[in-house]
Amino acid sequence: MTAPDYQTLIDDEMRGFIAATDACYPPETASFDIAGQRRIYDQMCAVFARPYPAGISAQDQTIAGVPCRRYSGKTPTVVYFHGGGFVVGGLHSHDDVCAEIAAATGLAVVSVDYRLSPEHPHPAAFDDACAVTRALGAQGPLLLAGDSAGGNLAAATAAALRGQTEILGQVLIYPGLGGDRSKGSYLTHAHAPMLTLSDVEFYAGIRSNGVEIKGDPSLAPLQDTDFSGLPPTYAVAGECDPLADDAHAYAAQITAAGGRAHACTARGMVHGGLRARHSTARGAAMFREICAALSAFATSAWPYGDPK
Repeated sequence: MTAPDYQTLIDDEMRGFIAATDACYPPETASFDIAGQRRIYDQMCAVFARPYPAGISAQDQTIAGVPCRRYSGKTPTVVYFHGGGFVVGGLHSHDDVCAEIAAATGLAVVSVDYRLSPEHPHPAAFDDACAVTRALGAQGPLLLAGDSAGGNLAAATAAALRGQTEILGQVLIYPGLGGDRSKGSYLTHAHAPMLTLSDVEFYAGIRSNGVEIKGDPSLAPLQDTDFSGLPPTYAVAGECDPLADDAHAYAAQITAAGGRAHACTARGMVHGGLRARHSTARGAAMFREICAALSAFATSAWPYGDPK
């Protein structure tokens, strides 16, 4: 297999973003102890943090026993699940992302501080995601969104609550959905910048206490046997990311089951590219598309045409 030419695929702006990230979050961080990983991740988040856009405020509250942060806006509410491999992150890590989604869409956003591994292995994070979504859904229709691990939680929650909670759509940002790690993008981009196959395997293992679990869609949404009844879905993959195939495989399953799903690949994008939205043209474009999808789904619009 020919290794990808990242010098060609990744432009100068994105290389600058990668360098800035590596300066505060070294590539070998996944090999550190959990406390060390969290400390480094928090420091990185602080470096990239942006102030709230004008007119956006937030309030911390507990929903269904789970700490959450609600950002001002109109309904339907976007329920956001942060990334971080189920190990790092929280209300602080994606604070500016959620505030900017609220500003760009005009929608209220609720960020969910679900429990993390290894202290709280699967299904703790999934249970929290479902509990918050169920509670908010009792008040009105929702949208689900999340990046990386958070995309996994959004998809798993949408499947678990179909027919129970009105979910108008879901937006999955370079999600890890439990695809086959022995082929495709997992191998092609096994040594990609920002996320490697060994990183993916570490985080997958730590979430389940090192036990390989098969056939559990609450852990790996791609291992579901029924993709019917899922909400309209927009899934964006980073081109230079071992998880890239998951977004497309998931969208294909929904479409095959008669649903609506659109997957796209953000060219030259690496995992974690949400934080490149202010420093790179490609990151900014990806973020605009994410917000456009949420805005469309909020009005029950489908802007992607029907599959051929």
